[in-house]
Amino acid sequence: MEDVSNRELVLAISCEDRMGIVHAVSGFLLAHGCNILTSQQFDDVAENRFFMRVQASYPGKTSIESLQSAFQATAETHGMSWSLTDSTERPRVAIMVSKFEHCLNDLLFRWRTGQLKVDIPFIVSNHRDLEPMAETHGIPFFHIPVTPETKPAAEDKLLALIKEHQVDLVVLARYMQVLSNDLCRELAGKAINIHHSFLPGFKGAKPYHQAHDRGVKLVGATAHYVTADLDEGPIIEQEVLRVDHNYGPEDLVVTGRDAERLALARAVQWHAEHRVLLHGSRTVVFK
Repeated sequence: MEDVSNRELVLAISCEDRMGIVHAVSGFLLAHGCNILTSQQFDDVAENRFFMRVQASYPGKTSIESLQSAFQATAETHGMSWSLTDSTERPRVAIMVSKFEHCLNDLLFRWRTGQLKVDIPFIVSNHRDLEPMAETHGIPFFHIPVTPETKPAAEDKLLALIKEHQVDLVVLARYMQVLSNDLCRELAGKAINIHHSFLPGFKGAKPYHQAHDRGVKLVGATAHYVTADLDEGPIIEQEVLRVDHNYGPEDLVVTGRDAERLALARAVQWHAEHRVLLHGSRTVVFK
């Protein structure tokens, strides 16, 4: 049996459902000396769409680039949208924040302790409040103020940073500015936002106070990909926590922040591990 190192790859695909896809994928991996470790698949019968995520070990003498090149023919035969990466490859994640620190703090804790396997080239904010947190973690901090008049120039500066630092994913960790339609299109499938799930039921200022006035029993948060439709992008993860009449408005705020940080952290981790496949206005998430 051919010696296989501890190197692992992740292959994620989506395509029109047809006979022979699993055979083609497994046959390709076998032919290139790969050993399948986990395999997950989903058939969307209503839309005749097939989704698959495979994790496999591959020989040390083989490069991930050669596997990518070799898989191209199989992908073209079946009309696949696909990615094939080394599982140790760390996505480069830029984090955007305003003044609320709970989501940023949670992401940085998970990153620092090795739970979130990404690289963070920089943190950017329209305020300076969280600059000390970035400095504590040794992460470059960029302050880009935003006003209605300066918004186009601010977004140009942000996009330049993203390209300069070869960012793979942008995380809006309670960044309280609406991105322009052009920037949303530029970051399609590569930007994740978090918001409380009272939207659109409780819009505007102090949504948790509005929720308290209505006697809500559940507090939630939604992590989703950014699109031009505000807070309506493909949902990756949602967290819901139960509350009751004992909770005042500030208690709901605290509970809501817990839901926000949990939902966002999971979404970022699953994206980094290539577990999220876009499916139109929805996602398929292999956990």
